[in-house]
Amino acid sequence: MKRLVIFDLDGTLLNTIADLAQSTNYALRKTGFPEHEVDEYRFFVGNGINKLFERALPEGEKSEENISKVRKHFLVHYSEHKMDKSSPYPGIPELLSALHEKGVIMAVASNKYQSATELLVEHYFSGVPFAAVFGQREGIKTKPDPQIVEDILTVTKVDKEDVLYVGDSGIDMLTAKNAGITAAGVTWGFRPLEELKQFEPANIVNEAHEILSLI
Repeated sequence: MKRLVIFDLDGTLLNTIADLAQSTNYALRKTGFPEHEVDEYRFFVGNGINKLFERALPEGEKSEENISKVRKHFLVHYSEHKMDKSSPYPGIPELLSALHEKGVIMAVASNKYQSATELLVEHYFSGVPFAAVFGQREGIKTKPDPQIVEDILTVTKVDKEDVLYVGDSGIDMLTAKNAGITAAGVTWGFRPLEELKQFEPANIVNEAHEILSLI
């Protein structure tokens, strides 16, 4: 039995892509750069917001200066609009409730910056007793570096063999691999099934309730 389930946030627990696209397009517009269709952002996100801006900027314009300019406008807009269109994926609230009833410890490991991670989790999952909610933090490497998992294990004091990591991207699957824990890839998120398969996770699930059978 798995005692701890670690969830990625964007693309796994929450569908946040429309709000991320909206705020990034706003920032690009304010800095004079072309915008993108919402669906394109599925392949821009996943490695933290600076990497998101780098990918969204045109070729030849991906400088630290431009990333910083876009970031400034993004943070102002996203702070006010991060919950405009985001929502939990189907079955996620019920899954979290069922896991809690079974006594399973839960945690969040995200590459979204820490303050936004905390605010989104509190807003959409206020009744869920997550043991740890970690996002991108100053001085801590982002996923697929395993440090975020190690930090959660330090807080929860759970052995690696008793952990299931749930995510929607190759970055998540590689994070689990780097941390030496079991992975479950979900197909409802931002990235295609083929990307998940490349990393050969122990499990791939199509609906939230299937995670219960992995516990």
